[in-house]
Amino acid sequence: MSASKHAKSPNAFRTISEVADSIGIPQHVLRFWESKFSQIKPMKRGGGRRYYRPEDVEIIDAIRRLLHDDGYTIKGAQKLLREHGVKAVVQQTYVVQTTEERPPVVPEASNEVIPAGEGSLKSIRDRLAKTRKELQIALKE
Repeated sequence: MSASKHAKSPNAFRTISEVADSIGIPQHVLRFWESKFSQIKPMKRGGGRRYYRPEDVEIIDAIRRLLHDDGYTIKGAQKLLREHGVKAVVQQTYVVQTTEERPPVVPEASNEVIPAGEGSLKSIRDRLAKTRKELQIALKE
């Protein structure tokens, strides 16, 4: 059989493994997010199996984006969802109020001070990845 015969309708419910694979997060993280974000409400069938609606998948992807791509903490993402609503966060139509003066970002591992505005999330992630590798090597020794 071809893959198209097995493809689900866009409106079909998804299992936890399908959602986790499509969004790129482990299943246990998805279960944890359910405990932290009341907006994620999968249907539960016999035996506790979770089935996610397409709207649930959109919310989960928006939360993943906030936490992994935009650098929000769980509390920050919760606040954003509470203040702007699920629809605005999913569609990315919210505007975040910021103050002009921000304290410098200080990575703990190197004590390097990054002036506000000069540390893009990508460069911070790259430095964190480098620090993580160094720590992994140090722990193996």
